Amino acid sequence: MSNSADSPEAGSGDSSGTGNGSVESDGSSSPATGPSSPATGPSSPATGDVSARGGFRPARVLTVGVFALAGLIFFTSFDTAKGTNIRTDASLLKLSDLIQERSHKNGQLDESNGALRDDVEALAERDDGSTEAEDARLTALEKNAGTQRLKGEAITVTLDDAPPNATAKLPGYPEPQPDYLVIHQQDLQAVVNALWLGGAKGIKVMDQRLISTSAVRCVGNTLILQGRVYSPPYKIQAVGDPEKLQKALADSKAIQNYMVYVNVYGLGWKVTEDGPVTLPGYSGTVDLQYAKPVE
Repeated sequence: MSNSADSPEAGSGDSSGTGNGSVESDGSSSPATGPSSPATGPSSPATGDVSARGGFRPARVLTVGVFALAGLIFFTSFDTAKGTNIRTDASLLKLSDLIQERSHKNGQLDESNGALRDDVEALAERDDGSTEAEDARLTALEKNAGTQRLKGEAITVTLDDAPPNATAKLPGYPEPQPDYLVIHQQDLQAVVNALWLGGAKGIKVMDQRLISTSAVRCVGNTLILQGRVYSPPYKIQAVGDPEKLQKALADSKAIQNYMVYVNVYGLGWKVTEDGPVTLPGYSGTVDLQYAKPVE
């Protein structure tokens, strides 16, 4: 049987050593039961009440640190929100509205620029000091540059996104990824390139005439053309021989690949003959824009 001094409760007894079941001290300095025993003495680090003596408590410091961090997070969230709900997409909506506004403004500026160009040309025709041959050569250059109206037989190609709930219509094909269901830049470029190859005399994408410096670019599922933004469906109209234009579309390898997605996942594709039409002339700036070094 073990002595009560070895029991965990021994440290809580009377320090005089006369508690129940304890051995009365005779003044000896026994290491097992003496007052100065490191195992049971009042100064023992194992059983002494450190908190009562104002000792270091890591748990208390950790708690203070957690509350301080939480307060910092709350303050940062408040400072970021500035009284608004930061869980919504309001900032994205504002950016979208800004893009649409700038696109509309660019369209108005193009129209204004085109009207001013017509006025300048009308004034120049009165007496510009050039010969008839020079005027004819200038007119031909302007026609080829796409800055003049163009009349002729035309076809229109319409491309559109697939329905959002589209599934594979034919066996052996995987279920569509989101990327399969939207029009991409290469799809629009394939149509434009095929129409040029088919002998198109002029091409209009949406409501803008293409010229030699035009770039058909897509960001996400939106088209950016000459500073203006468009959403599907996309319409591409070309003036030329309708039969040759349609044959060029059918012969294009890139369009043949696109037609697989049309038949399997439901991407939009439509070709119509429009008869005689008049394409507008390009009304934007023809100056090349390029980066310049900082002086």
